[in-house]
Amino acid sequence: MLHHLLKRYKNQAKPYLNDKKETEQLLTRATKKAVKNKSSLLQVWGNLQLLFEALRSWKSGTYPYFPKASLIMIVAAIIYFVSPVDLIPDFLLGLGILDDAAIIAFVAKQLTKDLAKFEKWKDKYEGKEVT
Repeated sequence: MLHHLLKRYKNQAKPYLNDKKETEQLLTRATKKAVKNKSSLLQVWGNLQLLFEALRSWKSGTYPYFPKASLIMIVAAIIYFVSPVDLIPDFLLGLGILDDAAIIAFVAKQLTKDLAKFEKWKDKYEGKEVT
């Protein structure tokens, strides 16, 4: 079911791979929403931050190794997260963030190998230029 929810957002995600300014604006909106809803996102907070870090590192060129399909899933999850109208609208206090958390957890699980490689790289090379 979650895969089908993301399908619509995957099409919206593709243009972000060619527009890093738009990607940064998306990350800014997502970060603000995440901070505002941190207490409701505690179970997926680490995964959400990892998705943000992964996309920022790809966007900046410090970690260009993500497969395109993985990047599209990351961006789609973030678009879903910032969208106020999704499966459970965000204005439903206490419930509106549940579907967002489910999507974040689902994408993190789907991208376990790619995110593990990113974390390994980050632990070893963070702050260094890619050569």
